[in-house]
Amino acid sequence: MKRPFRILASWLALFSAAVGGLLLLKNKMPGGFALLIPKLMAGALTPFALLAGAAGAVFGMLVGVPMAVLAGIFGTAASARFLNRATAGHDGFEIAFGPDWERQIPPERRQRLLAQRWTWKLPASPEPGLQKDIPFWTIPGTDRQLLCDLWTPAESVAPSGLALIYFHGSAWVMLDKDYGTRTFFRHLAGQGHVVMDVAYRLAPETGMDGMVGDVKRSIAWMKAHSAEYGVNPERIVLCGGSAGGHLAMLAAYAPTKPELTPQDVRHANLTVRAVISEYGPSDLRACYFHTNQDKAITRVKPQPAVANEPPAFLKRMLGKNYQRLGFDKGADAGSFKMILGGNPEEVPEKYALYSPINYVHPGCPPTLLIQGEDDLITSADATRQLYQKLVEAGVPAVNVVFPQTDHGFDLALPEISPTAQSALYDIDRFLALMV
Repeated sequence: MKRPFRILASWLALFSAAVGGLLLLKNKMPGGFALLIPKLMAGALTPFALLAGAAGAVFGMLVGVPMAVLAGIFGTAASARFLNRATAGHDGFEIAFGPDWERQIPPERRQRLLAQRWTWKLPASPEPGLQKDIPFWTIPGTDRQLLCDLWTPAESVAPSGLALIYFHGSAWVMLDKDYGTRTFFRHLAGQGHVVMDVAYRLAPETGMDGMVGDVKRSIAWMKAHSAEYGVNPERIVLCGGSAGGHLAMLAAYAPTKPELTPQDVRHANLTVRAVISEYGPSDLRACYFHTNQDKAITRVKPQPAVANEPPAFLKRMLGKNYQRLGFDKGADAGSFKMILGGNPEEVPEKYALYSPINYVHPGCPPTLLIQGEDDLITSADATRQLYQKLVEAGVPAVNVVFPQTDHGFDLALPEISPTAQSALYDIDRFLALMV
């Protein structure tokens, strides 16, 4: 009779220990991508690993499996530590907006916000409206349209008058709108906000100048259509993950810079109320070295495209989304040498031109920075430097750094993930202050 319980104790304890081990792992590029998804899943499943470890250790003691006891204790301790740190409060809002910052949020709006940083399952929101594939710009002389999706509050939800324009992560070369973000957008619409989910152009179709130009075109479009969607044109917030966060900051901090502003929108008011960057690179030179691109082997001879493709399992997992998300471009497509035309020593002016940290000034909009300490793409130290520069310029800024957390954490099981929910808790309050 003891055998099934021994097996159960062993499996529970090993699962918990595996999660705990992944939480302690610090990925490094270029090989870190292989363990990125497992680490993200470990962070999301931490509460369950905590319970599994405790159960495995108890069962192990009862049925005499020392290995299960040790593994269970380790997994429980590692998971409890992570959960405690990921959901810990901070004084960022008090520093940025003053000791009475919570009283600046009207009581009726405060009631809608997440009540705590983490719960077993994210509360459901009323089903929002969704309009897909709305054109917001057509490339002159072509039929190529740039598309967005519009998420609007349910009729039962009072509109906030705020619009959040979102730019997906991409490494500036892949992925697309409406992938992994529906939980996030439903929640924002449940707060009364309108969400514009933008599919901007990517490399090699355009360079970073074209991408930030598309961001600014989306701002101009939303302001021009604000009355149609019940949006206050003075209450537009930019938000993005990874490369999308980088582009959002560029557009927010340098709304009128000619090199970053297309001719067709230079007449428009492109200023925004605020910007949120989720692990977006603020300094491209720092990102280049943080991702060890200086150590990458440069191919002398062109290689077949298939040699650079991601693993076959990814192609099977994504199915029809494989090409839509741009994974057929090859694994090396997102290098700075390809996108910017060289390394920081060869084209320093381009790294400077496209680095948001170089555009910090007292007129920058309020900024929320969300970052994982163990991010293998975006340096947490570089984000801290941006935050310090914003503070020195007198810009209201909040920098939230989650320990033991990697790139893209908000996209991994956000309904249950402690870090994803904790980030959403801060986003809720930041946006409420911007209304």
